[in-house]
Amino acid sequence: MINLLTDLIKIKSDNLEGANEALQYCKNWLEKRGVITKTYELNNKQMLVAEIGTGEETIIWNGHIDVVPGNPEQFEPKIVEDRLYGRGSADMKAGVAAMMEAFAVLSEKQELLTKKVQLHIATDEETGGKTSKHLVEQGYHGDFVICGEPTHVNIGLQAKGILQWDVHLKGKSAHGSRPWEGVNAIEKAMLFDQDLRKCSFMQASNEYYEYPSLNLAKIEGGDRYNMVPDECIISYSLRFVPGQDVEEISKELRSLLEKYPGSEIHFQGHTPAITNKEDDKYIQKLLATCNAIRQTPTTLFGQHGAADTRYYAAKGAVAIEFGPSGSDWHGDQESVSISSVEEYKDILVKFVLD
Repeated sequence: MINLLTDLIKIKSDNLEGANEALQYCKNWLEKRGVITKTYELNNKQMLVAEIGTGEETIIWNGHIDVVPGNPEQFEPKIVEDRLYGRGSADMKAGVAAMMEAFAVLSEKQELLTKKVQLHIATDEETGGKTSKHLVEQGYHGDFVICGEPTHVNIGLQAKGILQWDVHLKGKSAHGSRPWEGVNAIEKAMLFDQDLRKCSFMQASNEYYEYPSLNLAKIEGGDRYNMVPDECIISYSLRFVPGQDVEEISKELRSLLEKYPGSEIHFQGHTPAITNKEDDKYIQKLLATCNAIRQTPTTLFGQHGAADTRYYAAKGAVAIEFGPSGSDWHGDQESVSISSVEEYKDILVKFVLD
């Protein structure tokens, strides 16, 4: 399994060609072990599905083999004690390698399986997740979905939703030497930002989150030193807490904008939050399996970011993030704990067999 992981890291899958090459490597590896696979394609992006077992319920393991760009040396994996360094070692080729190994093990024990188990491998999670979405749209959405993102072998049972918008603030131009004769749109944007952070929706919390995450992502305004800017566009990304109402947030934003006459707000869509409950039967069974194998107790937590879980959850599946212990993913020292990858694989196998 670790040889598989190092081979995957060596494939520079930070672009479409490399991601497809990595997927074909996974396909060949599985088929050499007797696993039957199906591949699909969307806009030249490939994806893979394999299925074993029988039953009315379906467990899905989802992983992606595309990575963010890295330094050339990061595609030359190296092992230092229990750490395997390399681009994608944590995010998330370790999860994929463990899922593939576990799937191959279970494929030889199909007479013991009481549920269907599907393996999904995607090639574009880092750039939008359209391949996982496509698989869901083809009917591969299941009852319980594990997305193998790095979680330190803890269970991310919730995830914040996403709401994005642009605000177009209007001012009045004037000569830069006489700013009092104009209305500075950039200064209006600064005031708007201060007011925005005082909105009631920014105070939301639940047992897994203390507050939403607000990112001022882009700002555009002004093009000359000697002119007062008469317009400014600022763009935000809000990760809202599960349980918050997107319509109520939007309503409060529109109400706030009334303080800034002539200004406009343009919403760029939203992604629902993941709202799984702790007492779900799959989550409780996975917790029990983890604690039977691990010396360190597995905990439940809320994820701040979004993963391909959102596509499965939209179809009613209980979808979680659960994967090995990695560090500095997307960073220069990305690595994964080798022992946690072994542990993670054992948990996957035992969970299904139990």
